[in-house]
Amino acid sequence: MPEDPPGGRKALAVWGIGVAVYFVAVIFRTSLGVAGLDAADRFHVNASALATFSLLQLLVYAGMQIPVGLMVDRLGTKKVLTLGAVLFTAGQLGFALSPSYGTALAARALLGCGDAMTFISVLRLGTRWFPARRGPLMAQLAGLVGMAGNLVSTLVLAPVLHGVGWTAAFAGSAVAGLVVLVPLVLFLRDHPEGHGPVPRAAGAPGAPGAPGGFVRRQIRESWAEPGTRLGLWVHFTTQFPAMVFLLLWGMPFLVEAQGLSRTTAGGLLTLVVASNMALGLVYGQIVGRRQSARIPLALGTVGLTALLWAAVLVYPGERAPMGLLVALCLVLGGCGPASMIGFDFARPANPAERQGTASGITNMGGFIASMTTLLAVGVLLDATGDNYRIAFSTVFVLEALGVLRILRLRGPALAREAARGRGTVPAGPRPPTGSRRTA
Repeated sequence: MPEDPPGGRKALAVWGIGVAVYFVAVIFRTSLGVAGLDAADRFHVNASALATFSLLQLLVYAGMQIPVGLMVDRLGTKKVLTLGAVLFTAGQLGFALSPSYGTALAARALLGCGDAMTFISVLRLGTRWFPARRGPLMAQLAGLVGMAGNLVSTLVLAPVLHGVGWTAAFAGSAVAGLVVLVPLVLFLRDHPEGHGPVPRAAGAPGAPGAPGGFVRRQIRESWAEPGTRLGLWVHFTTQFPAMVFLLLWGMPFLVEAQGLSRTTAGGLLTLVVASNMALGLVYGQIVGRRQSARIPLALGTVGLTALLWAAVLVYPGERAPMGLLVALCLVLGGCGPASMIGFDFARPANPAERQGTASGITNMGGFIASMTTLLAVGVLLDATGDNYRIAFSTVFVLEALGVLRILRLRGPALAREAARGRGTVPAGPRPPTGSRRTA
């Protein structure tokens, strides 16, 4: 891009349209979290089959991240967001009308496909419309708005579901997808005038009319950057504990294992979301002012999350005290903001024309971890007769793996970032053929 985007009111208005689409996508994504027990009764399924709903949705979401990143880089934000809104709205409506477990699975897969197209597009809008120094804050704000969508699921959809029933609640919520689609089509623009991507030279890889290689080049060069891989592992390690709790297993754990009422359990889920929103602003400000705080914030969040989960799971009584559950939910609120730090490693490691692909790679991390944990918890619950202490112990395994990868990659990534800041490394260099890379 010829110069830093100016930001301003128009940028906020355009970015706001994109964030509104993401907001609705998160409402649809997390709607199953407050309807898990209802879904089990409606479709007559056990814990493993119930986990398959969220697992399939996240599998589609994670599998779509690199293709979506490539689409954003190639087609632009507006086209990808529009397609995503159409797909996730159709998926939510299909879920409302599904007469069987199989059709409901297909609807959640369609919803996951559309949902996958939203967040990377919003990140791209932030980099195209706002100055680079605003990047960490805009990313955290986008995550905050997403958590507000989670809050709507908890506070609004849950009582509506129990008041008007499954079909009316889910079909009524699908209208929100049509509402955000209108301003998206009419008013959203990919970038400010005069700040479009620099055209590639004729015959260059990825240029119009050039021979194939765009997809391979984008993925290869993004993955070659240690900052991209570090971003993936930060996202992997930090996001999934809260995602698993909010998306599916938090409500059953609090109701069945801790003996809380649905109302009280819903209040604790709301506390996770509220904590996430508050900490998102704090994390964004800290990272925006001190880049050196990224690793300590990420690892500190992981350590505190593991400590609180361990305290809850090994508590000697049959049920953990309410104060300990509240502390756990407050700490889980930091998982989302900490996961956004991953993008703050991938962003400076890649030039503008690779931001979508690099963000897609990074965004896969947390959702791969979430899928693994969702399935493991469901399988272990069925195998152990609903022993939540054993089932939730899988959290520690994935956290340990992620921490090891972060510690291994932080040195190369930070050294390369510092060299690029001094101008001794060109932005987005192509790695030497045959060079060794550490995943």
